[in-house]
Amino acid sequence: MEPYLIRLIPLFRNYLWGGNNLQDKLGKQVPGPGVWAESWEIIDHPEHSSQVANGPLAGMSLREVIDQHASWLLGESLAAKRQLPLLLKYLDCQRVLSVQVHPDDAFALRMASPDLGKTEAWIIIDAAPDAVLYAGLRSGTTAEDLRQAIDQGNVEACLHALHPQSGDCVFIPAGTVHALGAGLLVAEIQQSSNTTFRIFDWDRVDANGQPRALHVEQALQVIDFSAAPREFQQPCPAEDPHFEDLVKCDKFVLRRSCPTAKQLVLAGDDRFHFITVPRGRAEISLSGSSKIEVLKSGESALIPAAAPAIRMDLGDATTVLDMFVPA
Repeated sequence: MEPYLIRLIPLFRNYLWGGNNLQDKLGKQVPGPGVWAESWEIIDHPEHSSQVANGPLAGMSLREVIDQHASWLLGESLAAKRQLPLLLKYLDCQRVLSVQVHPDDAFALRMASPDLGKTEAWIIIDAAPDAVLYAGLRSGTTAEDLRQAIDQGNVEACLHALHPQSGDCVFIPAGTVHALGAGLLVAEIQQSSNTTFRIFDWDRVDANGQPRALHVEQALQVIDFSAAPREFQQPCPAEDPHFEDLVKCDKFVLRRSCPTAKQLVLAGDDRFHFITVPRGRAEISLSGSSKIEVLKSGESALIPAAAPAIRMDLGDATTVLDMFVPA
């Protein structure tokens, strides 16, 4: 099968902290009225597998594509695992999210319903002037300090706060206590996991008047109390001068087009790539093909590992995020 740019049908999640910015600022076609908090752009997980929207694979789930074309999609190095290890999503945070933590792979695989761990990174697309996010515990916070703060309803006193602006990136390794604050529109790349241990939910109740479940004991087992508070990532020059590296870890590489870039060349390296355009417009062509694909603000695509290099011509003020698994 000839490789092509795979578009997926987003899955929208309705949580109490969401709003209207997925449609208002990213132009997404949400299912209907409501408070839409997340758009799962690309995922293959037991909870959900994205449906292909275009081309010869249209109508198939990514799980079905992997079952039938693992090497083509994932590359030779990942084909045997038959698992797409990353998840891309957008989040509209109009109320502060719960204070939470995610386990690492070792802990997650021992759970009753085994999962991957969850290391993630946030890229701030839009931020209200007074927006805050929490990334790590304040230096010196112990398990006893945190448990006491939970009991007293004063968890915020233990959290390291950051004041983000558009373009900032925060890396959240597994074991890091964190919470996104109100007034943020965020792109998130993470391991393909949906395991979250809530520590504190700001004393909120759901639509039925019930508090959401907390997972304090599990959280205390997985928190890395030795880790320093997180700070904003400092972009570094990438091997390709048209990109800057935001995160390079053992789970994923996250890079962003440089502000001056007008043309990008990526993929063609026997690795799948997630790409998304938080702002602007990009015209895309595969090597040897005359067909032009367009990604607009808020749109994403999956480049199979079998694809040759692709060229992206960027419109004015366009940002492209490229994500892949390190070699």
